[in-house]
Amino acid sequence: MVEQRYPEPTVGALVFNRAGQLFLMSSHKWKGKWVVPGGHIELGERMEDALRREVKEETNLDIHDIEFICFQEFIYDDRFWKRSHFIFFDYACQTDSTDVRLNEEAEEYTWVALGETLTLPVEHYTAIAIREYRKMKRQSGFGAALRKSHDYRGEIAALRSQ
Repeated sequence: MVEQRYPEPTVGALVFNRAGQLFLMSSHKWKGKWVVPGGHIELGERMEDALRREVKEETNLDIHDIEFICFQEFIYDDRFWKRSHFIFFDYACQTDSTDVRLNEEAEEYTWVALGETLTLPVEHYTAIAIREYRKMKRQSGFGAALRKSHDYRGEIAALRSQ
């Protein structure tokens, strides 16, 4: 196994169905705790594209209405199955899909009302993302105006050309 040399950027998705329930899955990588789908960002891949790819690979769900929630640092925490340093970029999103097919990273899944999520054995960093999402929803009706994270590439290009 190659020793990690740099932090690995990753994405995670709080996926909500039409009924407003959150998708959670248990994973052996997280010691059987309930987590959200997600994973690494490939070189040259935009974060939202990585999010779509990871959710599709792990659950078979298609997602839309992606909203950034928060980022978190994970530095050699023993909650994960191997020694790693991650930077988590957590998002909320919607799905209209109902055909869940888990890959080898998960053992089972559930859809749960947001208010009931923290009564389950939810993994620590997933619980933080859920709390941040709930706080944002309470404070500003988060989600009504923000439907996608902003892409600043056009604005940066315009500034460079001046």
